[in-house]
Amino acid sequence: MYLKKFKPSVRNRYLLLISGLMWMGTGVMLNIFAYAWLAGTGGSSYTFVISGIVAGLIIHHFGFLRIVDKNLGRIKPMSDRPCVFAFMSWKSYLLVAIMITLGITLRNSSVPRNWLSIIYIAMGSALFLSSIRYFRYFLLSAAEKGNIPKGPAA
Repeated sequence: MYLKKFKPSVRNRYLLLISGLMWMGTGVMLNIFAYAWLAGTGGSSYTFVISGIVAGLIIHHFGFLRIVDKNLGRIKPMSDRPCVFAFMSWKSYLLVAIMITLGITLRNSSVPRNWLSIIYIAMGSALFLSSIRYFRYFLLSAAEKGNIPKGPAA
């Protein structure tokens, strides 16, 4: 097929790295928003930060790890050179669009930024923590392929 040569493809295991980078980057971005909002309040923000972190741990453990495991189960058996955009399912792209729209709506709402920072810290930390599983599987797959030394040289 003529169009197949234009398909942006990568090795299967790099989808794990791309997924991890996307989740981590989004998590960092959300936490930067929250930090900027809390830094601008001038008051004590420990309650907001702790509340966001606790909620983030719960979201990470009971929600996002299931999504990551589902994505890993979908990515690992793919052909050796899938499309670079296959790091997420099409249904997930729709969910991301909804979440971006919700985030923009919340940022432009009348909800006080310090209260909004709890949601952003929760989602940001959950995404960041969940990205670690992608990186771990990427490193394990690289070690299996012989691209990473498994221990000190003898």
